Amino acid sequence: MGPVERAQPSVAAADPEIAELITAEEHRQTDTLCLIPSENHVSRAVLEASGSVLTNKYSEGYPGRRYYEGQQVVDQVEELAIRRARELFGVEHANVQPYSGSPANLAVYLAFCQPGDTVMGMALPMGGHLTHGWNVSATGKWFRSVSYGVRRDTGRIDFDEVRDVARRERPKLIFCGGTAIPRTIDFAAFAEIADDVGAVLVADVAHVAGLIAGGAHPSPVGHAPVISTTTHKTLRGPRGAMLMSSEEHAKALDRAVFPGLQGGPHNHTTAGIAVALHEAAEAEFTEYAHRVVSNAKLLADDLLARGFDLVSGGTDNHLILIDLTTKEVGGKPAAQALDRAHVVVNYNTVPYDTRKPFDPSGIRLGTPAVTSRGMGETEMRAIAAWIDRAVEAAKKEDEAELKRIGDEVVELSRAFPVPGVG
Repeated sequence: MGPVERAQPSVAAADPEIAELITAEEHRQTDTLCLIPSENHVSRAVLEASGSVLTNKYSEGYPGRRYYEGQQVVDQVEELAIRRARELFGVEHANVQPYSGSPANLAVYLAFCQPGDTVMGMALPMGGHLTHGWNVSATGKWFRSVSYGVRRDTGRIDFDEVRDVARRERPKLIFCGGTAIPRTIDFAAFAEIADDVGAVLVADVAHVAGLIAGGAHPSPVGHAPVISTTTHKTLRGPRGAMLMSSEEHAKALDRAVFPGLQGGPHNHTTAGIAVALHEAAEAEFTEYAHRVVSNAKLLADDLLARGFDLVSGGTDNHLILIDLTTKEVGGKPAAQALDRAHVVVNYNTVPYDTRKPFDPSGIRLGTPAVTSRGMGETEMRAIAAWIDRAVEAAKKEDEAELKRIGDEVVELSRAFPVPGVG
């Protein structure tokens, strides 16, 4: 029996081509260092729950109020996920049905706004998210969007600007959070501004939800009446999302998710979310969350010592944003060179970037996945050295050096098994 048959026996029998590709992806993940901050490695338990027979069942509606019969088990699964979310994050209400982060955010707009209303979020090039009103997104086309950014001198959110824009534009919603923010989100400061202008504050904590659950980042609870998050990234669950809120907004958000945007929830994903939330309540997860942050700080400090320009000068969380302008290489060729060296990052715009988004000045990296594999200080220092060498190799188009780095990375990677694989 070959490796494909051992890893994916049923798939190998039914569809050998897909089985081969799944096995190839397992090998790729094993032999590379995943430093994309929005990716992680889930447990075998999450994988199994996500691939269970729950995928067979339609469940439009909510527990106890379904439009299909046969919900005796599914209702218990969803109720368990809801209860675990409420307990873990300390919220009054949770909805675990959104298919992903973008639909979850769209449900927030549907719950609180009419087309054309003014909304406010962090500008995408400054570290925000498409669904926070950026102009190429439906949220920027259907609503009147205004934005805020970061200071040129510090790379941190300019709360004077946030306050001035909010007072001038009077948005109905203010989003805080984003996709490339390396610093702690000051939920209290945002709440003060939202209260001042009568806006609903929405904390999009998709990137830091696991850090919040593990006590390694402050919680928005008590500051933001609406919280949106994905369930993967640092939370280490399946690809899904949740909306959490005070009881005041529960009905509006539930109606926005169903029937406003979605039909039946993905019950197999709900089960995976429930498992991930259970794991996140364990002491081991708290240790993991703090290690994610300490690893990121170690990696950032080592990169700074090697002459890299980090946006905001470092990190408080899991994420590092590097401006490669002083290295005289673009973010895209650097990211592609690193990938050939088995170090996986993504190219990314940096604040006030003068280059185009598809060929920006920066790369974005983070420590959730390598921390899930058990890596620590020694490995962070090795990773910093490999990044330094690979960026120089990218500049010189030195493929032999990238191959040497790749061989070293594979040797280290195989010493730290990928959770859920094998």
